[in-house]
Amino acid sequence: MRNSNKFGRAAVSGAMMLGLTLVAMHPALAQTYMVIYTFTGGADGGTPFATPILYNGNLWGTTNAGGANGAGTIYTVNFASRKETVLHSFAGGPTDGAGPIAGLVQNAAGNFYGASYKGGALNFGTVFELTLKGQYSIVHSFAGPPTEGLGPAGTPVFDPGGDLYGTTYQGGNTKGYGTTYEITGAGVYKTGQNFPADGGLPRAGLTLINDQLWGTSSGGTTRSYGGAVYQAGVGSTPLYIFSGGADGSQPMGPVIGDTLGNLYGTTSGGGNGSFGNGCGVIFKVNIATGQETVLHTFTGPDGAVPMSGLAWDTEGNLYGTTLLGGAYGYGTVFKLDTLGNLTTVYSFTGGADGASPNAGVLVDNVGNIWGATSAGGSATGSSGFGTLFIITPAAS
Repeated sequence: MRNSNKFGRAAVSGAMMLGLTLVAMHPALAQTYMVIYTFTGGADGGTPFATPILYNGNLWGTTNAGGANGAGTIYTVNFASRKETVLHSFAGGPTDGAGPIAGLVQNAAGNFYGASYKGGALNFGTVFELTLKGQYSIVHSFAGPPTEGLGPAGTPVFDPGGDLYGTTYQGGNTKGYGTTYEITGAGVYKTGQNFPADGGLPRAGLTLINDQLWGTSSGGTTRSYGGAVYQAGVGSTPLYIFSGGADGSQPMGPVIGDTLGNLYGTTSGGGNGSFGNGCGVIFKVNIATGQETVLHTFTGPDGAVPMSGLAWDTEGNLYGTTLLGGAYGYGTVFKLDTLGNLTTVYSFTGGADGASPNAGVLVDNVGNIWGATSAGGSATGSSGFGTLFIITPAAS
């Protein structure tokens, strides 16, 4: 995947001279928060749910709403100029997708792929391609039960051989609690596993770690199941099942891995309360033993309800976002260092800086943090349509 960073601190400094909006400086960390682009909810799109990616001097991503047809967009924003270009406006079914929640991924040739949560022939969602030349096409339109899933919510992933893998939030067999899927390099669609009622509903996409695919599912039909961490295509027993208590519940984001055989992620609930009453946790699960370790329990002032996965920096620290909580109640960007200490990197005010990030963040090789908020920006709190932002570290 070509999610490579082509920026550096010199580029950031130059962009500040070009007039990037400086929203806040954190006095303790001596870092700056800057809004790169503010969505209007009109033709330019609005409400981005997924983390943008960096490629060739630009940010690339999807919006869930807005666009020419009100069904979302694929966009690119030039970092230096802050100019946005809509590459595709979704039109909805039966000939196009609609309402993407997932982000973009690139294949070896650099072409972009993603999934729309709705739209397609039966309004069950699609997988799409956008080439570097701007040619858009539907790769697959989900048929739904009893043979296929519906509602692909997570960002898909490529393996080294060029096969694309992902999840659907619902559908599959007649029980309908989601599936994994594969689309081969030749374009052949295959349904993978069907999730059971307890431990199903995968909101997140899959992560490829050492030739194995790992993911999370958000819950089940009984209160005794608060979601799971699982290996795709390996039986029906998850690696770890959340109880909904102190260990967390309802993971919505993907996992990432380290070199020691551990998976890391977040849950949107649990921790300091049962199921929906908690603020969520950051967790680690050992692949060999299935043992979970809670690395941090959110309490509200430090953030609440993380909806996304985590990202590493070059020093082994973890970064992520929370949808709510923080100093103003509109969510946070946080850092968990290698000693287990959590720092609030930024608290969203709900104003021009944005609010309620569903997306995670991307940390580049010089420590810049890139992300998106789903609300705020052009209006206060939940009334706005979101922003793209960068947090730059202090110059050394």
